[in-house]
Amino acid sequence: MNEPDNADVDFRISRTFNAPRALVFRSMTETEHLQHWWGPKGCRIEVARNEPRPGGLFHYCMHFPGGAAMWGRFVYREIVAPERIVYVNGFADAQGNAVRNPMSPDWPMEMLITILLTEVDGKTELNLVSQPLNATEDERATFKAGHASMQGGFGGMYDHYEQYLATL
Repeated sequence: MNEPDNADVDFRISRTFNAPRALVFRSMTETEHLQHWWGPKGCRIEVARNEPRPGGLFHYCMHFPGGAAMWGRFVYREIVAPERIVYVNGFADAQGNAVRNPMSPDWPMEMLITILLTEVDGKTELNLVSQPLNATEDERATFKAGHASMQGGFGGMYDHYEQYLATL
């Protein structure tokens, strides 16, 4: 599989959470935590499968207000507790097979997500990079044009995550 080499298209987001790195890592990989915060703000997550190990699958359904549902998946590439999580992310069907983005057919089929966690004075700094994987020029352009929307989506999700972390 070809690795992305288009840094000008990469999406990046950083956040600092008021929690130790080990807790942040666990809550980003364990089913009992993911089901409470993963996904767009306002949706409920149903975890069908979660195997946080290289080659393992996180397969989930996002349930939105009004009854709409959408499936997604990660295929984990690297899990290095408590500092690194790398996975290939994309949309899925109910069986866990990769499918095109139902709202944007020019969206890349897969994105390589790399999350680095660094502990600083008892808090955890998260640095996430998302890169289109094996994408066409049109898919890379669509991905790049979606950065503002992704900033809002990840930002809202991590706002919700921050609230969830405060309950632990």
